[in-house]
Amino acid sequence: MSKVVVTKFQSLKTGKGKHASSVGEKRVRNADTGQFVTVRTLDGASKTFGKDLTYVFSRNVAKARRDNKKVSGVTDRVPGKV
Repeated sequence: MSKVVVTKFQSLKTGKGKHASSVGEKRVRNADTGQFVTVRTLDGASKTFGKDLTYVFSRNVAKARRDNKKVSGVTDRVPGKV
């Protein structure tokens, strides 16, 4: 049986210097709608690849929860098909 652990993700900032990560962040325009979209890229050869992947995943989950909250009013359900 597995053990469930609930904890906050450590804040991982993109930047320069000692605390820099290998996560790149760009804002590009979507070809279909013309709206801006944030695209994050990872360096596969990074020593901190695991932490960087966790950071990107947590940001994607947070965005999905915000979008679900707007549509259905609840963060942990998938909105119905229209």
